[in-house]
Amino acid sequence: MASETRDPMLLAEPMFILENGEIYRNPTEVKMSQIVLPCHANHCGELSSGQLLKWMDSTACLSAERHAGCSCITASVDDIHFETTIGIGQVVNITAKVNRAFTSSMEVGISVSCEDLFSDRQWKVCHAFATFVARRTEAGKVQLKQAIPRTQAEQMEHSLAAERRRMRLIHAETIIDLLSSCSSQTVSEHLDYQDAVPAEKTRVESVELVLPPHANHQVSTFGGQIMAWMENVATISASRLCNAHPILRSIDMFHFRGPSHIGDRLVLKAIVNNAFKKSMEVGVCAKAYQGGEPLRHINTAFMNFEVLDNDRKPCTLPRIRPEPVDGKRRFQEAIARKKLRLDRKYIISCKQSEVPLSVPWDPSNQMYLSYNNVSALKMLAARTNWVLTSEKNKVSLYTLEENQILCFKVETHVAMAAEQVFLLLSDLRRRKAWDHHYQECEVITDPHEDDTIYRVVTPSVTKGGKVQEFILLASRRRPCDSGDPYLIALRSVTLPAYPPTEDYNRGEVLCAGFSIWEEESSFTKISYYNQATPGVLPYISTDIAGLSSSFYRTFASCSAFLEGNKDSLASLPTSTL
Repeated sequence: MASETRDPMLLAEPMFILENGEIYRNPTEVKMSQIVLPCHANHCGELSSGQLLKWMDSTACLSAERHAGCSCITASVDDIHFETTIGIGQVVNITAKVNRAFTSSMEVGISVSCEDLFSDRQWKVCHAFATFVARRTEAGKVQLKQAIPRTQAEQMEHSLAAERRRMRLIHAETIIDLLSSCSSQTVSEHLDYQDAVPAEKTRVESVELVLPPHANHQVSTFGGQIMAWMENVATISASRLCNAHPILRSIDMFHFRGPSHIGDRLVLKAIVNNAFKKSMEVGVCAKAYQGGEPLRHINTAFMNFEVLDNDRKPCTLPRIRPEPVDGKRRFQEAIARKKLRLDRKYIISCKQSEVPLSVPWDPSNQMYLSYNNVSALKMLAARTNWVLTSEKNKVSLYTLEENQILCFKVETHVAMAAEQVFLLLSDLRRRKAWDHHYQECEVITDPHEDDTIYRVVTPSVTKGGKVQEFILLASRRRPCDSGDPYLIALRSVTLPAYPPTEDYNRGEVLCAGFSIWEEESSFTKISYYNQATPGVLPYISTDIAGLSSSFYRTFASCSAFLEGNKDSLASLPTSTL
């Protein structure tokens, strides 16, 4: 069982007292509490994962419809990691609320906790982000109203929702690129296993008739019901591999490709794609038809199972022998998806303090590193307990110390448009013109139009010492809505082609960057943030201690650079524009 947790996002009282004294509760928040009965449980006396998925989807849908004012359908669900199981007699508490609304879709955050009524303990089970789309009405396509964040936590999720949406939109491209790169690899060495289980043994096919209890008031099949049916056949498939009762540990991000309705026959197929040492991936496909019409593809998902021993530790699983042709492809693609899964867990799911200063970069994890880079900057900028340390000629230095980590913020204003500021600061090669710390700066690679990796050389932090070298990923973001800032996020990465050398001290940046807000049409606030690391702190320590004001000279130089170059944007590289 998971240790007791008091995660404020999951378990806190949903009523807040704002600074003006107003008592506030998020108008889109919906809560569901269910006691787990034997009819909800599996053979182990634990809540069926399929049943939990149904409850999660229902709660999230009600939240989406409360905001939209019309019926909504599930479009996609991000990765779900189940941290613990829930037993009979325990209570499931589900909270859902709209984090952000876009044109016709919205992100709903879902948190699930478990409560033991006899010991008064509560603990986290999982959290998820689902995307819902407002259904068209007779008047046409629905234009959703904005979800207005009122608390600091809501402002944080509202900001991060835009970055998660961007990641969803390019997720398919990342998967395709990675799978194509591994398609030429062979799996012949796995075919000689004498004790391997044939993949055909794990194949499952089942059909379900969609009845009124399975559908919403618009006669569309509940997304949660489809997920529950898919989980059922996936569990059977996993059981056939190991001849034991498997536990669902995670579901990869998936998208509903089309609707299903009352009267549909839903054909569900599952097979174990690959078995790793302690886990297995099961692929599940759902297709629908009515009468003699052709099958319609509804959904494909990849579910990951473990088998636990008596001490609740994962068991070693049998190896699997893939089927010819398509089986070999699925086998190899499962290996690629496992790598992506580990990247997501390692880079995105970790708390910022748990992520190493410098993370290895490669094309397969570029999307997640970029997400982590921008999200870390947004979370740092959202802090409200900054302390003003020094101010000179409208350039302000703030500090923030939490968990033995020192962060600083430098803030100033310029009389020019925010987009011009963004374009001029986006190319780090131009930073040498105003920041004396940047002695050299070169582009290593442009992995994406919004991301560039630079090599930066800065002065030695000690007299007569070696100069410092940084390998930085710069991630640029334009505003998603009119109320968003421009962002330029920086963090260290490692590249095999640029290992540390004896000529330089390798410096590291955990989180840094610019937040650029347009306060008026030609008046912009620039905030520079840095989560100080040993490689960065010496450059700012005397300013923080009040012994110098070099920060003022640097940002006064920055303002002069911006105002002097606002008419030279045509000369910027195309990749920056």
